[in-house]
Amino acid sequence: MYEIFFYLFAVITIVSAFFVVTTKNVIYAAYSLLLTFFGVAGIYVLLGADFIAIVQVIVYVGGILILMIFGVMLTNKITNVEIKTQTLYVFPTAIGVGLFAGILIARMMTAEWRTMPVVIDYTTTVTHIGVSLLSDYSVAFILLGIVLLIALIGAASIARKEN
Repeated sequence: MYEIFFYLFAVITIVSAFFVVTTKNVIYAAYSLLLTFFGVAGIYVLLGADFIAIVQVIVYVGGILILMIFGVMLTNKITNVEIKTQTLYVFPTAIGVGLFAGILIARMMTAEWRTMPVVIDYTTTVTHIGVSLLSDYSVAFILLGIVLLIALIGAASIARKEN
């Protein structure tokens, strides 16, 4: 059952990443990037790294991708700007990617893979991270909070200054 979901997320990630690279419309590329990020988050969930999957969705989808879409939508009315959308160096790039893929596949075929029995642990990583942050790394966690508070106060004071 896990294999089906893994291959589904892998296909979603690879196909949408292909569209990110090949499309000429920036908005379509951003939406394809959204699917790529969700596919990677799904693979993280299957690996049992639910905290990293949540951070992937919050930081990349919720922050960076939305910022990119807003940036494109706010600047799409720029005129008299020459934008090159043609593809350059297709043949050398195809040769380089083909060589790299051949070396990678040859290495994967000749490697001695160790197999281990599958043990599915249904505990979440968030619990372990929380316990570690509040016990083993409590001083670093508190210092990081203080540094972030100082950065927030500095940003607010810089933004408030009138020139």
